[in-house]
Amino acid sequence: MRRVTYSLGQSLDGFTIGPDGRFDWNAPDEELFTFTTEEVREVDVHLMGRRLYEAMLYWEQPENADSFGPLEQEFARLWLALPKLVFSRTLTSVEGSNAQLATAGLAEEIERLRAEPGDGVIAIGGATLATEAARLGLVDEYRMRIQPVLVGGGLPYFPLDEQRVDLELLETRVFSQVVHLRYRVRRD
Repeated sequence: MRRVTYSLGQSLDGFTIGPDGRFDWNAPDEELFTFTTEEVREVDVHLMGRRLYEAMLYWEQPENADSFGPLEQEFARLWLALPKLVFSRTLTSVEGSNAQLATAGLAEEIERLRAEPGDGVIAIGGATLATEAARLGLVDEYRMRIQPVLVGGGLPYFPLDEQRVDLELLETRVFSQVVHLRYRVRRD
């Protein structure tokens, strides 16, 4: 069965977006960008909310591609080819390559995607959508990148409302400024 992963950067104090709505402290250096690009190669479909969808359109705009170096070009190539499912209460259509609006709820869409053949990952991006998936017990693996900044508030990585989730550490990797942690949800 295909795994559902939640991969996103967070501040050391546990937030994906600061109280001012910014996440500019989350920009990867070359080594981390390469690592993230390799993770994208594992993904069969990427689920995202409206805000992340709109932010990621950057990678599909030809005027931006002119400034991309080789690493960014490779990421953009992978991103363009990747099927994307957008969850939104406000959008009536989506643009961009391989993007479509979800027509069912998150649990139903994940159930449908898990039933499809393949062994690639179902990735969830965006803290709000991932929070819903976590509350429903749909996340199999957390992949977090701890950034060296304290933002003091904002949108938390884990707003589980007192729900306990036991995890098993699968991987730790230290980059020049960032620590990557990968955990599997224990379902015993």
